[in-house]
Amino acid sequence: MYDVNVLGVLRVTRALLPALREAPDSLVVNLGSTAGQGVYPGGGGYTVAKHGLHALNGTLRLELNGEPIRVTEIAPGMVRTEEFTLNRLGGDRDRADAVYADVDEPLLAEDVAEAIRWVATLPRHVNVDELVIRPVAQAAQHLLHRGPIFDR
Repeated sequence: MYDVNVLGVLRVTRALLPALREAPDSLVVNLGSTAGQGVYPGGGGYTVAKHGLHALNGTLRLELNGEPIRVTEIAPGMVRTEEFTLNRLGGDRDRADAVYADVDEPLLAEDVAEAIRWVATLPRHVNVDELVIRPVAQAAQHLLHRGPIFDR
């Protein structure tokens, strides 16, 4: 997790910096997580990786200060992605299904994509350092409402 979320992002960003510096309007968007803002039982590897990515984003923003390169971190909370959850829980379908059980409208990948699109279309002088998005049912990383919220 650390190799992909931190070292991989570092290596790719470093490789792309010459091209980013030559472009008149550059934007780096890294996908973090609310897990990078807190901790929870059983999340050691993932939270460490997302905290590392958060630190990398902040450091990159400082090191690129004065250059026309924007750096944004999108930090979603609960996103319903079957593959991620099933993989994270070792292929245990029952445990993966329980993550989303009775959660009224968790975020979807399309919601995260829309956040990225919005950031990317802002004027070049506007930088969103960090955008935290969660479903209404998730008040905080550790507080999730299970049951109906929205009238159908």
